[in-house]
Amino acid sequence: MSKASEGIFDDGVVYITKQGSQVGVDGGRITVYMKDEGEIASFPMGQVDTINIFGNINFTTPFVARANEHGIVLNYFTQNGRYRGSFVPERNTIAEVRRCQYALSEKESLKIAKEIIRGKIRNSRTLLNRKDVSDTGKLAALEAETAGPRDLDGLRGIEGEAAEIYFGLLNGCLADGWTFERRTRRPPEDHINALLSLTYSMMKNEVLSALRQYNLDPFLGILHADRHGRPALALDLQEEFRPIFCDAFALRLINKAMLKHEDFQADNHLKDYAFKIYLEKFDDYMQEEFTHPRFGYTVSRRKAVRLQAILLRKAITGELKKYYPLEFRK
Repeated sequence: MSKASEGIFDDGVVYITKQGSQVGVDGGRITVYMKDEGEIASFPMGQVDTINIFGNINFTTPFVARANEHGIVLNYFTQNGRYRGSFVPERNTIAEVRRCQYALSEKESLKIAKEIIRGKIRNSRTLLNRKDVSDTGKLAALEAETAGPRDLDGLRGIEGEAAEIYFGLLNGCLADGWTFERRTRRPPEDHINALLSLTYSMMKNEVLSALRQYNLDPFLGILHADRHGRPALALDLQEEFRPIFCDAFALRLINKAMLKHEDFQADNHLKDYAFKIYLEKFDDYMQEEFTHPRFGYTVSRRKAVRLQAILLRKAITGELKKYYPLEFRK
């Protein structure tokens, strides 16, 4: 278990992985305990906004009531990290934000989507450049082409072509002993694909939390099609983070030997001990700070995600004339 602790804006993310544990309340604190071991952790109720639960974890009824009262989101994952669903507390929403989101025209959606995909391709180029891998200018050309499409299908075509080129070069970013042939999902066919899928799932959760915090409906997408149970807007906003946050994190784990091939099971999932290492590293990673390329001040990655949710909301409500993706040029 770990808890983010870098200030009021980023504070409050808890991971619970101890199988068979129970979460309850004791006064003003959230407690985690085992029947035979007693209390194994506790956190101040007022400082927690998100609890991520992995596998067989139980809750007391009083805890769920207090979580709702304090606005704490509970995210449920399988023991291996596959997202299953969330308990979202009842909160007052800003109706005007939702009205603007639901009334967004195709033209306005396309304008925002173009910026998201342009930012994603820019960040793909930057990650490859950081690893001294050349794309011979193909991604730069596709980045420029994002201004052209007259509909979302045309934009998706550009994004797909850019992704194929980018993933075709990702193998050049890996340390010896690791290879990446192609992106595979459901199920991932090798260890690097399993790490990518897990990290995308964790980042999607970060984006979901940010969208909910700023009263956007995460299931009403701009680029991704609406589908029952699919957080389309979260998948939209996540796109610009995939290369520069998610892929970069997976590469760090591999290239710095934080995780090795022997840490994976036969089904490509991480072994229990390695999964705990992964969660600790991921939380540390989201707390790491950098100078924001647009605003010029120091932020953590978690705060950067939430800042993008604010910018997206402002673009949707018309407070900004355009959406500004988080993009790194070096």
